[in-house]
Amino acid sequence: MNLIIDIGNTCVKLVCFDHNEVVEELRIDAGEEQRLDSFCHKYPFEKSILSSVVQVNDKFLVTLKDQSFPVLELKSGITPVPITNSYGTPYTLGTDRLAAVVGANYLSPNCDILVIDIGTCITYDFITAAGDYKGGNISLGPTMRLKALHHFTSKLPLVEKKGTYSMIGTSTETAIRSGVMIGIKNEIEGYVNAFAEKHSSLLVYLTGGVHLDLHFSEKMPIFANNYIVPIGLNRILEYNYELK
Repeated sequence: MNLIIDIGNTCVKLVCFDHNEVVEELRIDAGEEQRLDSFCHKYPFEKSILSSVVQVNDKFLVTLKDQSFPVLELKSGITPVPITNSYGTPYTLGTDRLAAVVGANYLSPNCDILVIDIGTCITYDFITAAGDYKGGNISLGPTMRLKALHHFTSKLPLVEKKGTYSMIGTSTETAIRSGVMIGIKNEIEGYVNAFAEKHSSLLVYLTGGVHLDLHFSEKMPIFANNYIVPIGLNRILEYNYELK
């Protein structure tokens, strides 16, 4: 069994894989080392991979080092991956973005794929049918947009993303939420349509913790998969052991 550790901006995701199948996912905070240790002892893990987009605290790392199985730390531009990475600055590429395109390419080989991850940030990443990662874009996620409207103005309130919104807001709260959420919806649909015009056989993978009511052509193959990053990390882990 493999332990996948995906540390993002908001939480730590622990995923247990039995070969290529997800057995269990657990979300914890960075300071919950006891829960990490308990999860590590719950299954007979043989190896693990760590991906992080933030600085990992020392206690967390010490807890990992105390386990009986080896832990591979994913480093962009250094750790071997089963795709071609054509990103202009490979060492600065977020490991979550790298893992996402590896996961998408593993699930749908020989396809042009756009991966959209909607979380703290919204990332758009494109990999070709030949397995060549070309790069992508980074945009503000909904919470960051809502906080920015509050922080950089003197009177606009801080609004939660959960709640009603419509094409025309009827109060300051709904105007802010509608502007942010509908703006994100239009942004994503615009990206998908623009890529589809250039790549007729485009596949799209949607992942992340935010769900939107998106509208695309019925002919457009859209797949929602919240495990696309862990799947990619698991594939990178297995690939590195295949090279030994």
